Amino acid sequence: MAVPPKTDEAFLREVDEELRRDQLTSVWTRYGRWIIVAIVLALALFAGFLYWRHHQTEQAGVEGEQLQAGFDQLAAKPTVVPKQLQTLADSKVDAYRVTARFLLADQLLLKNDLKGAAAKFAEVAADTSLDQPFRDLALIRQTSAEFDTLKPEVVVSRLSPLAVADNPWFGSAGEMVAAAYLRMNRKDQASKMFAGIARSDKVPETIRLRAVQMSGAMGVDAIDQTEEKKAP
Repeated sequence: MAVPPKTDEAFLREVDEELRRDQLTSVWTRYGRWIIVAIVLALALFAGFLYWRHHQTEQAGVEGEQLQAGFDQLAAKPTVVPKQLQTLADSKVDAYRVTARFLLADQLLLKNDLKGAAAKFAEVAADTSLDQPFRDLALIRQTSAEFDTLKPEVVVSRLSPLAVADNPWFGSAGEMVAAAYLRMNRKDQASKMFAGIARSDKVPETIRLRAVQMSGAMGVDAIDQTEEKKAP
């Protein structure tokens, strides 16, 4: 039985398939080595990333244990600086680094080393990788340690951005700003700041009560206005 002649469509399909095979063979001949290198490199990078993540997790666990050991030592001997804190002060994990630096600064405060403590707080305040609330708290504590040696104008300039009612550190920052205003003999500004703190229900109670007393001593009755604000 005779084989029927190939149709144009079948012939063209065979030619197309043959052309594709030739193209693939040509590409592999030219670039096969580089394709293999690229695949191996991609796999190596992925493996490296997985190892890095695993290492980071393990390292965080180790540092967490170091921090706990540091806490335990502080509880037993508050005036002795644990070696673990010195190491964690350079940790890549933000939470461990900032905690260690705050604790080291507190240790220096216990020894009445105000200059050294201020320097530790300043390190945290200047650490741009940390969240802003931590840096703001460090700036406040730095200023508190340095307060007696700073010009009042410096205190006002440094803390005024934090001494506003909607800031979480309003009470602490505002109290130092008000005290600086008193040193500058600007009683009007000081009384205004103390009154603002006294009328705020978002500052710690101890700071608010001090502000009420200071406001009263300066002729501003913040108590009545505070009670009116709380009344239904």
